[in-house]
Amino acid sequence: MSLSTTPPTASAAASPSYRQIFANAEFRGLWLGSALGNASSTMTSLTLALLVNAATGSALLAALVMFGPSLAQVLGVSTLMSAADTARPRRILIVLAILSTVAVGAQAAFELPAAARLALALLVAYGLSIGSGVRWGLLNDVVAADQFVLGRSAMNLSVGAMQIAGFGLAGLLLQAMSPETVLWLATACSALTIPVLRFGLRDRAPRRGARTSLAETWRGNRLLLGQRHTRPLLLALAIPNGLVVGCEALFVPYAGANAGWLLAAGAAGMLSGDLVIGRFLNRSQRRAVARWLRFVLAVPFLAFAFDLPLPVLAAVVALGSCGYAASLAQQEVLVDLTPPDLRGQVLGVESALRMTTFGVCAILAGTLADLTSPAPAIALFAAASLLASAVLTVPLARVMRSRG
Repeated sequence: MSLSTTPPTASAAASPSYRQIFANAEFRGLWLGSALGNASSTMTSLTLALLVNAATGSALLAALVMFGPSLAQVLGVSTLMSAADTARPRRILIVLAILSTVAVGAQAAFELPAAARLALALLVAYGLSIGSGVRWGLLNDVVAADQFVLGRSAMNLSVGAMQIAGFGLAGLLLQAMSPETVLWLATACSALTIPVLRFGLRDRAPRRGARTSLAETWRGNRLLLGQRHTRPLLLALAIPNGLVVGCEALFVPYAGANAGWLLAAGAAGMLSGDLVIGRFLNRSQRRAVARWLRFVLAVPFLAFAFDLPLPVLAAVVALGSCGYAASLAQQEVLVDLTPPDLRGQVLGVESALRMTTFGVCAILAGTLADLTSPAPAIALFAAASLLASAVLTVPLARVMRSRG
């Protein structure tokens, strides 16, 4: 069995619009559930990072508690990801929402040491690791084939918007109230996702009839990782982006309580890039622009090598984060290469590998910042992202042209 499939035929009708996909009630439920979950997770991660940074003074531990849970994604890829196609998607998403709510509530209710907070975050992240696969696979079922990129863009916009709200609001609230109170607000936000998913999504059957198991998970993983055309895509989606996330992992040690403004600026840039690329460009234009966006992602972060005012750095972060939109074109090609009954797992594996890389880069960046200081570490990771994008240019262009 091969991952390669014939690319979908472009629709002769006018390009889909956000109004069209939001007219779909089930898409609205999926979008709102994702938005609320992201708002909760951003408020939680910033609050925990500040708590751990204040308690330990370690850039590594602050980065680890904020981005380290991403490392648990690789365990989910290895053991659970077949559930993205072999389990009932609404049921899985509701169970994960309950798990997240209980975990954030525990962080709010108990005064835990830094190690315990990190352990709890990692444990929950392992369970949540299949959520991305379930969500992206369900998106393929909820919207029409020619609406996938726009739907993915809209979902990414919810991530960006909720990160702006979550990081910005948490940054403000943490100056006016206790971290525990902010965590209780994040718990309430997470709890709201449960009825949204229950009543906003219909109960769909699994995408394929196999049992959820380790063997079934690795059958799909071997198909994905064994394909020559998918490897450059996976590397391009994970490594340059992950190195820039390493830069973002140092915002708390760099700016302290003002880190929320840098994180919100990054989310605003990501939102703007996804809006333009997803809504206003067609398939060929997305591929052409993505070649340059990968470099736009890294170059502005080099400015952290200089002692610039925080508003200037926030503008720089917003500009660079527009480059994350290159992923839309790459994910579109990955969908073209994937048979329908494996799309949930394949998109979940891609997301989990990307998130795992984020976690690894955050830890490495935190280690380097402890040895030096946050500013030069950010600049160095930006330069490494730039180099990675340059190395991947030729193999990635070959894949993008072959699926155009």
